[in-house]
Amino acid sequence: MTEAWKQWRGQELALTLAVAVIIAVLSLMPMLRLLQEIVLPGGTFSLSAIQVGLAKSSTWTATLNTLVVGLGGTLLAVVGGTLIALVVALTDLRGRNAFVLCFVMPLMIAPQVTALAWLQLFGPASPFLKLLGIAPPLGTPNPLYSPQGIIILLGIQYAPLVFLLVRAGLRKLPRELVEAARAGGAGWATVLRTIILPLMTPSIVAAAALAFVSCVGNFGIPAFLGIPANYLVLPTLIYQRLAGAGPAVLSEVAFLSVLIGIIAMAGIIAQEVMSRRRDYRISSTSLPADPYRLGRYRLPVEIAMWAIVLGMLVLPLFGLLLTSLVPGYGIPVTAETATLENFRFILFEHGGARRAFVNSLMLSLGAAIFAVLAALPIAYMVAWGKQKWVRYVNLMIELPYALPGVVLAIASLLLFLRPMPITGIHIYNTIWIILYAYLARFLVLALRPTVSGYHQVDRALEEAAQVGGAGLFMRMRTIIFPLVAPAAMAGGLLIFMTALSELTVSALLWSSGAETIGVVMFSFEQGGDSKYAAALSLIVVSITFGLMLATNLFARHLPSGVLPWRD
Repeated sequence: MTEAWKQWRGQELALTLAVAVIIAVLSLMPMLRLLQEIVLPGGTFSLSAIQVGLAKSSTWTATLNTLVVGLGGTLLAVVGGTLIALVVALTDLRGRNAFVLCFVMPLMIAPQVTALAWLQLFGPASPFLKLLGIAPPLGTPNPLYSPQGIIILLGIQYAPLVFLLVRAGLRKLPRELVEAARAGGAGWATVLRTIILPLMTPSIVAAAALAFVSCVGNFGIPAFLGIPANYLVLPTLIYQRLAGAGPAVLSEVAFLSVLIGIIAMAGIIAQEVMSRRRDYRISSTSLPADPYRLGRYRLPVEIAMWAIVLGMLVLPLFGLLLTSLVPGYGIPVTAETATLENFRFILFEHGGARRAFVNSLMLSLGAAIFAVLAALPIAYMVAWGKQKWVRYVNLMIELPYALPGVVLAIASLLLFLRPMPITGIHIYNTIWIILYAYLARFLVLALRPTVSGYHQVDRALEEAAQVGGAGLFMRMRTIIFPLVAPAAMAGGLLIFMTALSELTVSALLWSSGAETIGVVMFSFEQGGDSKYAAALSLIVVSITFGLMLATNLFARHLPSGVLPWRD
């Protein structure tokens, strides 16, 4: 056994142990602690938490409501996202990149911002409706405070998610099959019905499962639209229970969070069952099919597509802007009443908002940096590892993100309710517990593009360095990491944008002095200060949109698909 071989084996073992520790701390420990609280509270087997949860009518009501809005939002997202993907991917639509950027934007905006924007577009106090002179009388209920309103906004929020997944599948559509059908005299409607949609079934079903999980676990939209109407889903029921009773109900809310996880996993299992019923494999790969020429219909189709962007993105944000400029509730926007006082108050006077900006920036930046550094070695094992257990590494890292954020939040509370063994470190009710949850939840967002980066690297470079005597860490530091760093950094940027105004996790974990932007935004709206919430939301949207535009400057150096808004 040579000295070089011993060194290589030692470095490989060290890498494996580091990855195992990350997975254990961020994925396994919180999930196991959650299950322990339900069936082994205090170390003694008991089903009391389950019995208490099932005995309450509010549990069944919230579960039914969760299924209603989850299925409704998923159906709307799948239909809308699939239709848009077919038009964008299969036709000669002009301005495709600009359209995709705008259409994907709602997915990059926090759900509570989406809800707030739409709330300010309708209702009796809407500055937009007052500007048009069609505002209903004060006291008229906002139509979005309803299950239908929640379903519509969930569909709008996650239609871009479905669009991205279906479009990715359409890029792999075999050109020869489409051209053979066209040569045989089949029209595009027949080709779509008999070839394209059947081949896209796995992508559509996978998109539906992911959209369902996202709808079920969404907190921001049901909180803004459902709580005022006393229409509770499981995430908002958990929030109200914790807000009302604190740690005393942790066992009960642990059961409720697992119930959300079961519903989400049921959607994923249903997707697996449906995908296995038929063989959708494509025996060959080729260039994408030539786009369908719309001819004289191109301009009307383009107008319709941009009208969708106008309705989904521009009008709600315009309503948000008008609300941020009014000095008080119900006051119309005019040259005399418009003011920037709300922005000044948010940025310079409100202590909680200032702390929230600092906290969210530090949390987002910290989570992004850690995720990038951790994703580089983990992706090395996932992309190039040959051991049988490597496939489970990716699965374990996906788990905290695949499950609704409420599940991870409750698991984190339980895990750190008491000081950590040996060290005695106590992070419960501190900002560090939020950072932990962000690290666990968003690590996969950096891992996915980094794995794609590894797949595009010619491994011959590393093998040549290995033959030359370079150790594993030397090869990773000098050859591999510089090549995949752009993809990893793009993943870090996605984490930063996602975590900046996150609410689902932080709403359950924040404490005094550890507020985040999402929490302050929610508090403003709950307290009736919509003008401040609107101003704060616009600042966050501006930051997000600016970062999306900035990343386009180095998009050419990234693997395809790393930036979802790039065509």
